[in-house]
Amino acid sequence: MSQSALSAPPAQPAGVAVREQPGLGRRVAEAAEHSWRPVALLLACFALWWAIAAAELVEPYLVPSPGATLDVLVEKSDYLWQHSWITTYETLLGFVIAVVVGVLAAVVMVYSTTVEKTLYPILLFAQVVPKIAIAPLFVVWLGFGIAPKILIAVLIAFFPVVISMVTGLKAVDPEMLQLSSTMGARPWQTFVKIRLPASLPHLFSGLKVAVTLAVTGAVVGEFVGANEGLGYVILQANGNLDTPMLFAGLLVMSLIGVVLFVLVEIAEKLLLPWHASRRDASVTTSY
Repeated sequence: MSQSALSAPPAQPAGVAVREQPGLGRRVAEAAEHSWRPVALLLACFALWWAIAAAELVEPYLVPSPGATLDVLVEKSDYLWQHSWITTYETLLGFVIAVVVGVLAAVVMVYSTTVEKTLYPILLFAQVVPKIAIAPLFVVWLGFGIAPKILIAVLIAFFPVVISMVTGLKAVDPEMLQLSSTMGARPWQTFVKIRLPASLPHLFSGLKVAVTLAVTGAVVGEFVGANEGLGYVILQANGNLDTPMLFAGLLVMSLIGVVLFVLVEIAEKLLLPWHASRRDASVTTSY
């Protein structure tokens, strides 16, 4: 065989075309293309907010100006950072616990019909109960520390994790399960090699919902009984009619939820490159 034949690139299968990976400039352009609409909507909302405040259509103690809110964010940055860290810690801890317990519960429910029929109605009942209604009970049981806030965050984030994981584990092609059984795969091998990878896209969809709900759960817990955290800041500002501080706390709380959501999305892209390639494929067929 000649040297040129050895150095030649392998031929592509018939009917398959390989796209070139986009460069940095192309990726930046695509990111701008996907993000300009929500950015434009946010700018429009801030412009409307500024116009309402400038025209004094609403009293300042009801709707502060963007400038007043920005001043609070700058002047009280240390104060807001301290309380934001507390809320973020409660959110992350509650989210992690909800993920661990939710995934384990989903696996047990999928592999045991009896457990699923017994546990699923209870989970549904716990989900529809308003958490703000039972939060005072958790404060009575657990005190005014961070435990009630974490528990509420767990309860709110738990249901999306369980449902998405159960859906993912059940979405596996039955023929794949039969094939693995025919080839002598053990149950744990089938779970690790087939069921778990197939369930991860569904799980991450639930995680993105759960992480934002965990922020809400932590803040709800702080509303009921706390002396720190963004919920405490918002409650105190509302009681004192300090609307600039109230709006600043709401903005920071929203920012925490957005950042955590983006982090889960980044983790999804890093852990599931095979799934992300469906949306931005480098290989297409031309059959």
